Amino acid sequence: MASISNTPTILVIDDDDDLRYSLKRVLSTRTCHFIEADSGEAGLQMAEQHEPDVILLDNRMGGMSGIEALQHLRGANPNAMIILMTAYGTTQTTIEAMKFGAFDYIMKPFDPKKILSLIDSALAASSDLDRANQGKQSEGVSAEEIEGGIIGSSSAMQAVFKMIGQVAASDVTVMVTGESGTGKELIARAIFQNSLRAQKPYIAVNCAAIPDNLIESELFGHEKGSFTGATTQRIGKFELCDGGTIFLDEIGDMALATQTKILRALQEGEIQRVGSSETVKVDVRLLAATNKPLEAMVKEKTFREDLYYRLNVVRIQL
Repeated sequence: MASISNTPTILVIDDDDDLRYSLKRVLSTRTCHFIEADSGEAGLQMAEQHEPDVILLDNRMGGMSGIEALQHLRGANPNAMIILMTAYGTTQTTIEAMKFGAFDYIMKPFDPKKILSLIDSALAASSDLDRANQGKQSEGVSAEEIEGGIIGSSSAMQAVFKMIGQVAASDVTVMVTGESGTGKELIARAIFQNSLRAQKPYIAVNCAAIPDNLIESELFGHEKGSFTGATTQRIGKFELCDGGTIFLDEIGDMALATQTKILRALQEGEIQRVGSSETVKVDVRLLAATNKPLEAMVKEKTFREDLYYRLNVVRIQL
């Protein structure tokens, strides 16, 4: 990861000389070590040699494709934050990028401010991951350090405690799966309590307990008069939880329309109240849980595939 001087290393892999030059100029406004490669094969060698913190990877190149390179890079340098760049955006490309572990993706041509913002987010995530892998956090947390009544000394539970410690200090999205009554919310609360957001709000929402026609209002809020009975403006859970952590329990029960808005909140960091045309920026870490077979639901098209891969970054199975 970052060098001893704490100067981050950013690797650009693209067969377009002009684009690599442009990115080098854009990144000259940041304190970083810039390295580049003109093919996926060369990029893999650079990644193994320099262990970059962030990799900007073109999707379409001669020889090894971006998706192929992404898979190899995840194996060679699993801690790197990889941003896939593409001029041919399709839903399938997005899904594959997230499926194979990309931090995010960006469409060409891109605005310099947007790419810098995305790189800053990737560097922050890389820094969080470094902290999560160091010291006490890398060893996991013990049952005594977790409030809320999680009990278990088995090897399986010890593995769960260790995973909580590994993911807590990062802002990575976590999916907790298991049958009803296995303590999924306790796991989510433990992640929150040991996270860098522990002093910020924590809100748990049971998606199965809220009717479909009310869940968008519950999560995103609504404006006065937006529907029958909306006599006042309401602030939703995402806004109330700004800066903190929201736990969506039984997310497999969520309607497709609401899933789309959850995906937007994850991708863009913004929500829209029911009845409003304005967007509201939110900074929320998302934890989710379900007892439903989401993989089967994706095949049946009752759960969005792109949202599934956004949620299933880290999985804790109970």
